[in-house]
Amino acid sequence: MSQHSKGLSEWLAYLGQAEIPVLKSSARELDRLRADESLLNPRSIANVVTDDPLMTVKLLRFMQNHKHRNQKYELIDVKQALLMLGVDTFFREVPTSPVVEDMLQGHIEALVQLLQTVRRAQRSAYYAYDWALRLHDLHAEEVHVSTLLAHVTEMLMWCFSPVQMLDIRRLQQADASLRSADAQKRVLGFTGVELQRQLAIDWHLPELLQNLLDPALAKTSRVRNVTLAVNLARHSAQGWDNAALPDDYRDIGDLLRMEPERVMALVQATPAPH
Repeated sequence: MSQHSKGLSEWLAYLGQAEIPVLKSSARELDRLRADESLLNPRSIANVVTDDPLMTVKLLRFMQNHKHRNQKYELIDVKQALLMLGVDTFFREVPTSPVVEDMLQGHIEALVQLLQTVRRAQRSAYYAYDWALRLHDLHAEEVHVSTLLAHVTEMLMWCFSPVQMLDIRRLQQADASLRSADAQKRVLGFTGVELQRQLAIDWHLPELLQNLLDPALAKTSRVRNVTLAVNLARHSAQGWDNAALPDDYRDIGDLLRMEPERVMALVQATPAPH
């Protein structure tokens, strides 16, 4: 089926069956761990998986599709999922292929956009997890995973529909006033939020990820944590001189009960991953 003929339901069906790609760095690191049994354990694998939003959602989707009938709760802790699954089964059933960089070899501009989105996801997840610990959140792992996956459908669309995603980007570059949702609707026929919401439901992704899309829950502490971390990563992606950052520091300060100046020093000094 042509990508341009797919509506929301067709994309949901397609993504539900598609083999989700992983980052080349993840595949390489997992191969390295697999080659040395002294390094290979659920914790070392989890560290690699939770640095790659695509690998994370690939694992969570597999676990939900193969969960035991008597399992009453959703798995959100990657290390716990790996303990349940077992190392051998993980490598057999959740392969480190295809690789994103190979998949988008003919679409370098799309690959650059995807990797930038992944980088922001890694940074925002790092911030949100740190703040969750400071807030004594008993489910900090769910905060981390939900933040990492906050834009996972955008990443999936960069992988599976790079031409349409570049069309959306060019529309917005040509008209700075054009909202993302309107550009997405024009090109895809639906919005990224609509796809993300339904995918989160269909794949039983963390409840917090679904809550991010519910305006009624926007002021809850955990949703604010994720939202503020995502905003901070986006606004600071090109450096620390973005005009929106002072507002971010103030809002984060309200969340953490901290002066904006201290927040600024904290986040700029935090050694985010990579």
